Formats: sequence, structure tokens, C-alpha cells
Amino acid sequence: MMSSSAAPSDGTNVNEHTPLLDAGQQGQKKPTPLPKLQISIVLLALLIESIVMRYVYPYINQLIRELDITGGDERKVGYYAGLIESLFFSTQALTILYWSRTSDRIGRKPVLLVGIFGLCLSMLCFGLSRTFWALALSRCIAGALNGNIKVMKSIMMGELTDSTNIAQGVALMPMAWSIGATLGPVIGGTLEHPEHRFPNVFRGKFWSQFPYFLPSAAAAACTMICFLAIFLFLNETLPRKRTQDKSTALNDEALDVPENAVEDAPVPMRSLFVPSVLIPVANNACMATLDTAMLTLQPLFYSTPIELGGLGFDPVTIGFWMGSFGIVNGVLQTIIFAPLVHRYGPKSAFQFSIACFIPIFSLPPITNIIARQYGINWLVYSLLTFSLILTVLMHMAFSSILIHITAAAPNKRSLGATNGLAQTAASIVRTFGPAASTSMFAYSLQHKLLGGYAVYVVLVTMSVFSLMLSAKLPESAEKKV
Repeated sequence: MMSSSAAPSDGTNVNEHTPLLDAGQQGQKKPTPLPKLQISIVLLALLIESIVMRYVYPYINQLIRELDITGGDERKVGYYAGLIESLFFSTQALTILYWSRTSDRIGRKPVLLVGIFGLCLSMLCFGLSRTFWALALSRCIAGALNGNIKVMKSIMMGELTDSTNIAQGVALMPMAWSIGATLGPVIGGTLEHPEHRFPNVFRGKFWSQFPYFLPSAAAAACTMICFLAIFLFLNETLPRKRTQDKSTALNDEALDVPENAVEDAPVPMRSLFVPSVLIPVANNACMATLDTAMLTLQPLFYSTPIELGGLGFDPVTIGFWMGSFGIVNGVLQTIIFAPLVHRYGPKSAFQFSIACFIPIFSLPPITNIIARQYGINWLVYSLLTFSLILTVLMHMAFSSILIHITAAAPNKRSLGATNGLAQTAASIVRTFGPAASTSMFAYSLQHKLLGGYAVYVVLVTMSVFSLMLSAKLPESAEKKV
């Protein structure tokens, strides 16, 4: 691999944006300045991913009820809501590796543009769906294309940073994600049924027939803004492609193939099935399992009547609490993540974050018991606030494991495949996570297992296992060769 001190034979500066995998930068003490415009566009794509994933959560359970799929049985709502979200992640799992490998060949930007545009169309279809299977199909399309964004933003962040500034770069990702996590639930919770909320503006039969089209259209509009920003301002980050583009622009001479062409070629997939890659991938999958269960159960717990194990909140209140998480998460992580990683390392930060799942899954039963005894009082809100803070601390795990995954890539041209493998594994477990967690929730209630709280006991046990697995991560997340 060409070090940062070696000049290419054609005189161009190939390492203008040196990725994390450049071993020559590891001894550099002064952080490399971040390319602000390019990082901002990648963060915008991350924001859109968060909106797309979360804007349906405040009203999805209410939508299931209105379609009368459950036959009036409130306890079955969780089954169907979980199935819709599981289909989202299953299609993501089937396509994400394809998107990442394609981007290793043709570049990151064209792949990202295709996904963003298709995602916009799929959300509009979701808003116009009035049957369960139309909703499921629309969500499948969204999952297949959202996987594109999911892997591209991780790859491009790794290519736009090096080992001296990747902590600063990934510290910004929670802010973008959290803005989306705030906007998504707010969009879904406040814009559903606009004919009731804003009768002077949204009149007519259309809004009564399609009461969930407005939040889908608003999310689609955000997606199109992102599409235009990527199309107009984002530069290609694929290392070999960027080098070829520069050489072509300089002169019409034959392309001077760099001496690291073989080393920087994409490696076969079988080369990624080694412990140094599989351990971060497995940790990422475990984290995704727990996060998906938490994310799916949270709105279900909020919306389920108190006597059935929840809190009985309406969509507006659900949107407020889920949106509050986004605000707090973005501010705190932007401030504390980079200093924590620099002081304790990404492994310690990841382990601390995973440990937060244990109290997170322990609090809902306690909160419901208090609500049953005393109603929704100050103590319930205090526990919800404490859970929100724990969730913020838990989300440091996403940035921490990204550093490990990026460092595990065999070379620059295999960053897409490495991230694709990690995201595929995460998407596979997310496929079963929503349906499994909501089904466990419903089954626990129907059969009164451990008082209806058995699902949380299972998730606490899984959290302990994930914490044990995190001990196998390497102490350092820097490339050694």
C-alpha cells in the first residue's frame, strides 16, 4: 500500500482524502482537517436514513388498528406491526451486500443516488397504501433502498477520514442520526390525519381516505433535498476511481496505473471470513438485535393500554418522547463521544454502551407497575427520562463499532465489502428482531408469562451475552499493516 509520504508517479495527490486504512497516517499526531462539505453531505444522507426508518413508528400501531387486520383484538397489534418492520429489514438484508460490492466497482455516488431516488418513491407509495399487503410491499421497497444509504454513509465516512480524525468524523454521525430521529417521529406523530389536526388547510375526501399520506410526503420531500445535494456537491470517494478521474482530467496520456493497484484491488468475499473481521461483525449484529428490539418495543409499550402492560400514550405523545431522544442524543454524543474514545478507546466505549441495554430493558416493567398503581405521574416521567438518558449513552455503540469495522477492512478497495458484510449481518438479525420482539411482547401478555413481562427478561439475558462477546474486540482499532 502506498504510504502518505510517497508521491504517485503521475504527480497527482492520490491521498488528498486519506482513509483510515492508510497506515502511513497512524503516527501523525495532529488531526487531519475534516473535509467539511463532503462530510456534511454524508451526514445529510444519514439523517434521511433515520427519518425513513422512524417516521412510521408513532402511528404504525394505530394504522394497524384502523385497517382492522386484528379483528378488534388489541393484543395482536404487535404481531402485524412487527411483521411490517421485519419485512423492511429482510429486504435490506437481501440487497445491502449487493449495493456495497457494486459501489466497490462503479463508485459510491451513483449507487447512493439510485437508492435515494427510489426511496422517495417508495415512501409516497406507503402513504397511498390502504391494505396490509400494500403497506408491506411499500416498506419492502423502502428497506431494499434504505440499505443502500446505510452502507454508503459508513463507507464514505471511512474514506473521508484517517486514523487521526475518524473519531471526530463519526462523533458527528449521532448528531445527524438524532436530527432524523427527532424529525421522523415528529413528522409521523403530528402530520397523520391532517384533516383532523389542520382542518382549515387539509380538506376534502383525499385526506380522509389517505390520512397517512402527508407524513410520507413530508419524509419524501426531505429525501429529494438530499438527492439534489448529493447530485450537485458530493465528490466520489472510491480511491481507485478518484485517481483515474484525476489522471484523465490532467492529460490524454495513457493511464498511469499506481504501483499499489493489486494491493488495493477488492478482495474476494472469502477473504473477509477471518476472526479480525468476523468479531466486529458479530458484535455489530448483537448490538443491532438489541437496538431493533428496543426500537420496536418502545412505541408498542407507549401505545399499549396500561392494563395490558403499556402506558396508553397517543401518537402525539409518542412522537414527543421519541423526538426528545433525538435532540438529547445528538447534542450529548457530539460533545462527549470523541473525547471518550481518545481517552478510553472505542472498545471501552462500546462495552459501556452495550451494558446500558441491561437497565433499559429492566425499566419498562417497573414503569408499567407504577402506572397501574398510581397512574401516569411524576415518577413515571422520571423513569422515562432516565431511560432516555440510558438510550443516548447506548447509542455510542454505533460510532464505536464503526471504527472497529472500518479498521478491519483488508484494504481501501474492500471497505465497501467489509461494511456490506457487517450491515448484512445486522440487517438479517433486524429482519427477525421486530417480529420476534413484538411477538414475545404479545405472547407474554396473552399467557401472562412472568406477569406479562417475560419479553424483558429474555432481552436482559441477551444483553449480558452481548456484553460478554464485546470483550473479544481488539484493544486497538488501528490498522497494523
